[in-house]
Amino acid sequence: MSQTTTQQAEAAATAALAPEQMDVLDQLMKPEIQESLTVLVANLPKLAEMTTILTKTYDLVQTVANDQVLIQDLKGGMEEFVKPIQDKAKGIAQAAIEANDRSHVESSTIGLFGMLKMLKDPQVQKTLRFAQAFLEVLAEREQQKR
Repeated sequence: MSQTTTQQAEAAATAALAPEQMDVLDQLMKPEIQESLTVLVANLPKLAEMTTILTKTYDLVQTVANDQVLIQDLKGGMEEFVKPIQDKAKGIAQAAIEANDRSHVESSTIGLFGMLKMLKDPQVQKTLRFAQAFLEVLAEREQQKR
């Protein structure tokens, strides 16, 4: 009789469970789910430690993200770093535009003696040394690839 009562109690408890709860119970009966739960339980101390570290990291990021003074300082630091580069790039671009305009305005041809005269210019010499070194580096890299 007690066995019948127990079975009736289990049937009543099972009938009282919602379909979602039945799905969870069905899932828990699978061996691979049970193995996964065993692994999770075995690694709970590590998971707790990781959760603590992640929580601290999250709190730090939230503090930094909401600190307007720090954000303004970082912004100012970046501007100080980028400003000289930006100014130099603008100067080079302006020089290139001006040189292009001058080259279109002047229609005179440069002869042999004009080129020889240009070779004495220190800027031309500097540019030629750079071009020569650049081509040598490219040649060395090409040799290394082979």
